[in-house]
Amino acid sequence: MSNPAQFSADNVVSIRRASVLPWWKRAIDVIGSLAALPILVPMVFVMLVVTRMRAPGPVFFRQERVGLDGRRFTIFKFRTMKAGASVATHQAHAIDFIKNNRPMTKMDSKGDSRLIPFGRILRATGLDELPQVFNVLLGDMSLVGPRPCIPYEYEAYETWQKERFRAMPGLTGLWQVSGKNKLSFEQMIRLDIRYANNLSFWEDLRIIFMTVPTLVGQVMESRRARLSASQPSPVPGSEPVTAQAGIDGGLPSGLSEQRNNVLVRDARRKLYQFRFPSDSGVDADLRVKERA
Repeated sequence: MSNPAQFSADNVVSIRRASVLPWWKRAIDVIGSLAALPILVPMVFVMLVVTRMRAPGPVFFRQERVGLDGRRFTIFKFRTMKAGASVATHQAHAIDFIKNNRPMTKMDSKGDSRLIPFGRILRATGLDELPQVFNVLLGDMSLVGPRPCIPYEYEAYETWQKERFRAMPGLTGLWQVSGKNKLSFEQMIRLDIRYANNLSFWEDLRIIFMTVPTLVGQVMESRRARLSASQPSPVPGSEPVTAQAGIDGGLPSGLSEQRNNVLVRDARRKLYQFRFPSDSGVDADLRVKERA
């Protein structure tokens, strides 16, 4: 991997002039995108109906992103936020992720009031990004490549980090199947640069086939985290009732012993009545006390 210090502004200009993609990559993109259309088209109609019913506004979300060699393009996604939702919160979150080298966690992992009713499911499964197939067909994106960043994120990059733009942005990528939200910003950048410097037909196929199992694992992990967060925290000093507590039901030791004595005496009385049915209940109690 190249030393970050070696990349100056002049190097970035030369990189922008020299980026050439291999023919096989465009072939994979076109074939894969056409294969995805039978899934995408019906989903667009479903989203159109659901969006009109539950979240008034456009079906698609459009946003400017930075692509190959720093060129700008408009990305398409299924809208998962309320119409007109502010982007200021996300901008602050993204800049914090870059400046402090944090793992890139989604804001909605802790709840986001801007989400429409079914938005969390779309984002967790990655289905909100399916319309980017149109971007692949248009030649703005590839099936495999670095995550397309937003212009204000691009402006916060250091010069050496912009080497990742030697590769066309993708729907999935090496970072996505290598840990994604568990990796820091710099780890993501280094994975992207490694991918850009070592384009390989077989590596693209490997990443494509790893994407679905990775998504399934992320959804399961997200579900476990939500279930864990929804469970009430135990009260400090409280003790759970266990099978060893028996008939005392987890009562304090003094009350437990008293209750046990009552139950034992009642059991003796019933046994005595069974053996001597002619005795009254009062007589039986007296005889039990005498025997005790």
